Parts: sequence; structure tokens; C-alpha cells
Amino acid sequence: MRDKIGKPDYSLLAVVLFLTVFGLITLYSTSAYNGQVRFHDSAYYFKKQLFATALGLMSMYLVSRMDYHMLMRGAIPAYLISLGLSGAVLVVGDSYNGSRRWLSIGPLSFQPAEYAKLAVILLLAYLVSSRKKNQGFATIFIVMGAVLPIVALVGTNNLSTAVIILGIAVIMIFISNPRYLPFVWIALAGVGFIAVFLSMQQYRLERLAVWKDPENFDKGFQTVQGLYAIGSGGVFGKGLGNSIQKLGFVPEAQNDMIFSVICEELGLVGASILILVFGFMLWRFMIIATRAADLFGALIAAGIMGHIALQVILNVAVVTNTIPNTGITLPFISYGGTSVLFLLSEMGLALSVSRWQKENFRIY
Repeated sequence: MRDKIGKPDYSLLAVVLFLTVFGLITLYSTSAYNGQVRFHDSAYYFKKQLFATALGLMSMYLVSRMDYHMLMRGAIPAYLISLGLSGAVLVVGDSYNGSRRWLSIGPLSFQPAEYAKLAVILLLAYLVSSRKKNQGFATIFIVMGAVLPIVALVGTNNLSTAVIILGIAVIMIFISNPRYLPFVWIALAGVGFIAVFLSMQQYRLERLAVWKDPENFDKGFQTVQGLYAIGSGGVFGKGLGNSIQKLGFVPEAQNDMIFSVICEELGLVGASILILVFGFMLWRFMIIATRAADLFGALIAAGIMGHIALQVILNVAVVTNTIPNTGITLPFISYGGTSVLFLLSEMGLALSVSRWQKENFRIY
């Protein structure tokens, strides 16, 4: 039984708009030097991100106005498309900085792995909700079996995104399953899989060595410079736009390492406030999932929550050298048109779920 349509979660909408605007401002501050040096245009990265953000906001609005229940019928086709696109990357994909992750359509290029995250959330929400009377080992086996092909395809050239996709699957199954023992075995299997996967390529093992002692490796230069940026920011930072490390010292500062520039310019206080804003966003996802009209909607909100949580935690952990460098962007902040487009589409989906709620609840 579906309950009446209400208003979207305006608290979530407000925090999304805040992060979007903050991300554009921070991106311009961080990328102006690189844009001027490489493209003779200090606003080069900003303009491209602004265009993708405009498309993303339009997508967010359109998706938020639709009935998310309609997506149940398209969950499997959407996932199959993600498999096809991820497979195409291996054959005809474009390489950048040694990684083959992009597909080009005319003058436009995008990363299918970003679309795969959204497709996996829809697929798993559909599979789990359609088997809501049997949440045992059979469901876990079916769900993990369904997601492993895309994890394998994406992981070939993008291990960090593959880990996030696998993490989203585990979180969604965990939320929907009342038993804990199966996840012990999943964790053990995951550790074994990662160990085997890392040992298959020498450069993956090298990342562990760089992580343990970045100052003794050329590839640890980015990490060391990022830590210098964090340390030099102090408590209150040097002020917006006054970072020194972004002036060629932190390579590709507008991408994975943008959090280090935030720490340098806004200090511990600014970085802490940003993390609290992300925490508030995760809380709103939890509220939406709790008050969703059905299991499908609840799992969509939970999957999006898991995606954002994993990506924020892993990005901050990489920048602070808590874990090896894995190339994970900071949601809404790091440069990446495909990322911001699909992130805002996910936000639209969460807002759509918030409009359909149990009649005895109200979203504030």
C-alpha cells in the first residue's frame, strides 16, 4: 500500500545545495592555478564543473518529481546497461594518467563507473525488496552474485570504485538482514579477495609500501605534499584562496586531494564543519529510509547513504594517509563532471523517496 505524496525533505535539499555551491567555490580556488598553467584559463575546471552541475541540478529536479516506484521495472535493464558500458571501457575506453576509465561520445566523455553506482543501488533495492519474505543466505547469495560481475569489470581499471560498489552491496544486505553471522563470512571472504587481488599486480603492492613510508618513494610525493597542506592550515586556516600547496606542489589538487587544500585554507575548523555537514546529510538519509513507504524506497535511501558515507570516509582517510592512496573523490567537492551529475541524480532519487512516506510520519 502506497501512502499519499508529500513534500520533499527540504533539509536534505538545503544541504545538497550548500555542498554544491561550496564545492564550486572550493574547486575554483583550488584549480585556478592548474587551469592557468595548463589551459591558459584560470576558470577552465570551474566552467566544466559548472556545466555538469547545471545538468545535475536539472536531473535532480526531474527525478525528485517522479514516482520512484516506476524505477522497479527499469532496475535490471539499467544494471545491464552499466555492464555493457563498463565492458566497453575495457575495449574502446580512453586513458588518462595511465587509467582507462572514460568513454567518449563525440566531444563529451564520461565515466561509466559513476553510473554503475546508481545502477547497483537500484538493482539491489529491487532484488532485496522483491524477496522481503526470505532474507536468508539465498538472498545474500543472489545479491552478491548479481553485483560481482560489475565489481570485476570496474575493478579491472578502477579498484577504488569497485570497492565502493561492493561496500554499497554489503551495507544494503546488512540493513535488510536481521542476522549477523553471514557478514562475518562475507568479511573474511572480502579480506581474502582483496589479498589475492592486490597480489595479482605489482603496482598494487607498491601502493602499500608507499603508504607505509611515502617520503622514500617518488609516488608518495602527492601524499606528503597533501599532509604538508593539512599541517600548515592549523586551526583556522590561511583563508580561502590563500593555499600555497595548490600552486603545483599537490599534483591534481582539484581531484582526489582537494580536502587537503580545504584544510590548508579553512583549517581544522572549516574541515570539521564540512565533515559535520556530510554527517547531517547521512542523518537525513537515515530519516528518509526509516520513514519510507516501502522496503524498495527504504533500501534506495540506505544505498545512497552507504555510497556517500563510504566515499567521504575513504577520501578523508586517503588524504590523511590513514589508508593507501586509492584515487577516491570527495562527493560534491572534487572535480569530475560525471561524478557530480550522477551524485545529484541520486539526490533527486532520495528526494523522491522522501515524498512518499508513511502516513503517520512527516518529513521536516
